[in-house]
Amino acid sequence: MPKLTVNGREIEVPAGITVLQACELAGAEIPRFCYHERLSIAGNCRMCLVEMERAPKPIASCAMPVADGMVINTDTEKVKKARNGVMEFLLINHPLDCPICDQGGECDLQDQSMAYGYDRSRFHENKRAVTEKYMGPLIKTIMTRCIQCTRCVRFATEIAGVEDLGLVNRGEHAEITTLEKAIDSELSGNLVDVCPVGALTSAPYAFAARPWELKKTPSIDVMDAVGSNIRVDARGRQVMRVLPRLHEDVNEEWIHDKTRHACDGLARQRLDKPYVRGLDGKLRPARWEEAFEAIAQRLEGADPKRVAAIAGDLCDAESMVALKDFLGGLGSPNLDCRQDGAKVGDGPRFSYLFNTTIAGIEQADAVLIVGANPRHEAALVNARLRKRFLASGLPVGVVGEPVDLTFETRHLGNDPKALAELAEGRGAFAEILEKAEKPMLILGSGAVARPDGAAVHALCLKIAERYGLVGEAAPEGWNGFNLLQRAASRVGGLDLGFLPGPGGLDTAGILAAASKGEMDLVWLLGADELDMAQLGSAFVVYQGHHGDAGAHRADVILPGAAYTEKNATYVNTEGRVQLGRLAVFPPGEAREDWTILRALSERVGARLPYDNLGDLRRRLIETAPGFARLDQVAAAPWEPLPDSAGTELSSAPFTLPIDNFYMTDPISRASATMAKCAEAFVLPKQAATGTEG
Repeated sequence: MPKLTVNGREIEVPAGITVLQACELAGAEIPRFCYHERLSIAGNCRMCLVEMERAPKPIASCAMPVADGMVINTDTEKVKKARNGVMEFLLINHPLDCPICDQGGECDLQDQSMAYGYDRSRFHENKRAVTEKYMGPLIKTIMTRCIQCTRCVRFATEIAGVEDLGLVNRGEHAEITTLEKAIDSELSGNLVDVCPVGALTSAPYAFAARPWELKKTPSIDVMDAVGSNIRVDARGRQVMRVLPRLHEDVNEEWIHDKTRHACDGLARQRLDKPYVRGLDGKLRPARWEEAFEAIAQRLEGADPKRVAAIAGDLCDAESMVALKDFLGGLGSPNLDCRQDGAKVGDGPRFSYLFNTTIAGIEQADAVLIVGANPRHEAALVNARLRKRFLASGLPVGVVGEPVDLTFETRHLGNDPKALAELAEGRGAFAEILEKAEKPMLILGSGAVARPDGAAVHALCLKIAERYGLVGEAAPEGWNGFNLLQRAASRVGGLDLGFLPGPGGLDTAGILAAASKGEMDLVWLLGADELDMAQLGSAFVVYQGHHGDAGAHRADVILPGAAYTEKNATYVNTEGRVQLGRLAVFPPGEAREDWTILRALSERVGARLPYDNLGDLRRRLIETAPGFARLDQVAAAPWEPLPDSAGTELSSAPFTLPIDNFYMTDPISRASATMAKCAEAFVLPKQAATGTEG
């Protein structure tokens, strides 16, 4: 490891890092605009100049690798003068519009001009002006502010994998442009975060609030099963924006566009009071007591086997354990958290987890993707796969619909026949898996929701065993079998055993029984992705926060709290337990879901044994001890499944469960911003392929 001296202090640093990184390890702050830890080095802005012994002039520390014996000074008069000069050049053409700039208060240019800049300019000519560029419905551009750091170009090319941004012309005429094309990437909102000035700002958030007006609450995203760490910024009772939080093992510092911009859906189509369907067939507002009375009358004397519950994709663990205990008190075994009908969850825990972990993708040397589109089902997982591909040329085989994952893939087929060939060791990709030291398989949640989902799951486990992804043949500590969940509630529900009890019905069974008139009451806990017509004449209680499909079908509506309005626990696809926190209070008479169930349980004479969140979380840990390990991934031991698992494999091709990335849940379907994105990106593709509607 090389040793160097920074400001008179000798330090030892890892080989291969830059002088800028070494200076920061030594405690010296180095200003920068173009440098970003996760992007390639450009050396554009020259703001990071430092003085190096025996160098004829200051060096750009971001582009200079460390060497043994270097002597670096970061605070000499020469360095200060150089930084003053660089800042003066950067501000030559910059418009003085900080009072109306959405980046104001969070702007690197503001901060660094105060700390390192000069208090006047010698430039008296006319400033240049640059025309605004169209980049889609999410990004507002004021390109006169641009300092050509090219962070946005490098992010789009390297992280997002779309080559829609570029720098054209030279010198005074240089401009960042998309050539009037919308940036078609599910990660495009991160361009606003990486921009160090106000050239790229959030279009939906434009002129909405100032950062110092907002209350900032750390929380967890529920738009997919990745569990991205986020910060919810609110003013009063309104969520103004959602930003990423750093978590190296989950989302690094990125979030996808649905996470960031669907938050306007939290203020639209909300359920803010209970409703009861009258004799005229219309829903009318009611008091809580009336709603509880209507439910109690239906439950009174009802056969428990004719009562059922289905949990939706956005549910928290607290509400699911409360509903499970509530139905258990009634004696009903009919409950399911798999509203898509997935044929997994009743086996070993490893069989429904992303066992490699998201960060573990960076160790893989071969990947097989089955019936999934991680770009839409888990965008941050796809970003990790691309990162690994760029670093090592990771071979990726795809069984299912061919999709653009932003990196090179090999399409092996679109039906289970291709899987069967791999299980028998046939094909070129079989040789790649044989030679790989740490191969991994990613099985999509849509593939196990097919009628033959159990057989597909069993076949993928057989492939995993054959090629040393799991079991004794796998490297120590490595489990390459992964089920990529797409619902934030799914792993938590499976861990809690929110599944049919002895003699109980699963989602398909509940719907079939309801359609035949054999189900008296069906409780939908935020479950909206069902065919409501199959509920027949059953009495439906919908407990949720948006007026979506479930609320339209309901006979009683109990208004719950959205994910930003409660202290709640979620488990991501890799089995990591994380806490979401209350940022704003629910609207109107809406309440946290578990408190609604607790109040109703007393009315029906089956009182739940917890009165506060602490008691409820103790019950969570009692039901599933893994909930005691916050922000940890406990390895789920591999266990061989019986050969008889599953049904006959179908010859039907795999289909993808998401055809519109921007509208997959009640919140995003209520979002005006997501509607604009669907109009800009999804509808043209559907029209071109003839699949619209």
